Amino acid sequence: MVSKTRLAALGIAALMAVAPLAGCGSSKDEAKPQEPAKTEEPAKTATDEGNKSGTDDGAKKLTGEFEIQYFVGGYGDKWWKKVIADFQAANPDLKIKESGGPKINDQMKPRWVGGNPPDFVYIDGPNLNDRQMVEDGQLEDLTDWIKDAKNIDGDKISDILAQPPQQFDGKVYDIPLVLNSWGVFWDKALFKEKGWEEPTDWQSFMAVSDKIKAAGVTPFIHTGKYPYYINGAILYPAIVSANNNDISILQDMAASKVEAFQKPPVLAALNKIVELRDKGFIDKASIQINHTDSQMLFLQHKDAFIPNGLWLPNEMSKDIPGGFAFGFIPSLTQDNGGKVVANTSTANVAIAKNAKNKEAAKAFLEFIFSKAQASQWAELSGAPSNIKGDISASNAPSHVKDAAKYLTDPNTVVVPAITFNADVDKAMQDATDALTIGKITPEQWVERVVEVAKKASGKK
Repeated sequence: MVSKTRLAALGIAALMAVAPLAGCGSSKDEAKPQEPAKTEEPAKTATDEGNKSGTDDGAKKLTGEFEIQYFVGGYGDKWWKKVIADFQAANPDLKIKESGGPKINDQMKPRWVGGNPPDFVYIDGPNLNDRQMVEDGQLEDLTDWIKDAKNIDGDKISDILAQPPQQFDGKVYDIPLVLNSWGVFWDKALFKEKGWEEPTDWQSFMAVSDKIKAAGVTPFIHTGKYPYYINGAILYPAIVSANNNDISILQDMAASKVEAFQKPPVLAALNKIVELRDKGFIDKASIQINHTDSQMLFLQHKDAFIPNGLWLPNEMSKDIPGGFAFGFIPSLTQDNGGKVVANTSTANVAIAKNAKNKEAAKAFLEFIFSKAQASQWAELSGAPSNIKGDISASNAPSHVKDAAKYLTDPNTVVVPAITFNADVDKAMQDATDALTIGKITPEQWVERVVEVAKKASGKK
């Protein structure tokens, strides 16, 4: 487990360091799409390294129809437009169909349920959960394929991944394409102007929040419509810290082991949210607003802190005020002297079990996990890829450098991406929302979630 977490740390830091844009895209939310790439752009690089294909050097020519489903959120669709055009140029006899957009997951759901899915899917955005897709038998088993698969550069894909694929009962069904770290943001320029200390742990966070509130600014806002923001950046790191930095408790929760939710570290973490609430630090508008509304209030300095993913600056790039300087730390819930906990997440890619063109789908996997495409992803989405990179020369923005600093620190606890059961995840989100507004106690949060976990695990 140590080597796995360190691998994730090195990979995300490396690729963040070479990302030239201002931030990262979104994950699992209805983030606003970026403008699509111009139609003439792919033709300019039709002969570059990114256009190599698994069909080179006399390999079998790809033919037939090949359909790709991709969600368009804060990462935008420029990379998808570019990589699909590159793949098409390398495989002119292949008929590629793009099925993409901010609502694509809902639009394609009837086809997945009906057994007529696209060949390839990018698992990101709302209403798409890889664990649920695995449990429903919708994804191709890639366990044997990934062991020896090589990208178009000839590199073994499993060797160049920053974070390895999550396993479901020992099997691999999807591969991480994007890496993200949850955390808490603030404006460094505002803090310097006001003389507020940048927090490093729970005690300093509480202390500066008292000063911020006294100055007439609400200390904390979150995205109540999508409570996985506060869970990912606040609750889960707090659980790990309270569990002596042992991440296995989250893995047990992801496996719907009922006893994991009943352990003392869960209550300890929930009580920190209660402390935020009872001190009046949480913006009352949080409960009813979405991600962009909460982020806008944060950018307007109505609120000093916001839990979010690394995509925030890129997603809000058109609305960032002049002079705004993003501060970032993966976690603030550790006690004084405790280790920072970086809760990572990924956006994955997979092949449908009922895909009609699995040969093309596997060739596309070999194509997109190349170094050239990793670089293009960083350039066109402003997000870190899941392919290892060089961190020696960095032009990354300050918040990305901050993230890299923490993620390469041996004292940071890096949590590999974890996917919860969809029903349990929803129950935790709803319960956390209720907790933030005082409708339930931490004990009732546990009771609610345990009931759902029992059903998910088949226990009575």
